[in-house]
Amino acid sequence: MSKATKRKHVVKEVLEDCVTPTEEQLIMRVLGSNGNNLHEAVTGSGERFLISMPTKFRKNIWIKRGDFVIVDPIKEGGKVKGEISSILYRDHIQYLRKLGVWPEGFQEGRTSSERNEGLTNEKSESKTEEGDSDSEDDDSDLFVNNNRATVLYSESEEESDEENKEEEDEERTKNDL
Repeated sequence: MSKATKRKHVVKEVLEDCVTPTEEQLIMRVLGSNGNNLHEAVTGSGERFLISMPTKFRKNIWIKRGDFVIVDPIKEGGKVKGEISSILYRDHIQYLRKLGVWPEGFQEGRTSSERNEGLTNEKSESKTEEGDSDSEDDDSDLFVNNNRATVLYSESEEESDEENKEEEDEERTKNDL
């Protein structure tokens, strides 16, 4: 079987087959990549450990922070305690929630794509409420990078005090001249 044919079958299997986990398997959320096809993941109960990507997925399927996977536990594993058996996408997650096998720890959690859709919807709603917003300030149509954690920055009082002091110093030097 050629590489292209193998890739086609692996991608078709991952995207189309709805897999339900067995009693031994775990549903986990990926926290990040540690390199060498190892990923740090967390269970619904909060247990964290490393999982490995099997060779059939390598260079064919990519996963990122926030994605959900079904993991086969490795009993004799030291650091690496599981191997990915299936990657879950939005349709798979909805199917597992309907079956009632979705872990309680992830019930309120949304997939990364659902979170990004929610963020863009919230931004567009806040812009429409303001009414007077400039089209230059509208960021709702920009690309959202799912591979980085979302951090909201706010200007603290200390920063504004420092800026005021700098402005006062500049005015004093102008007045002295």
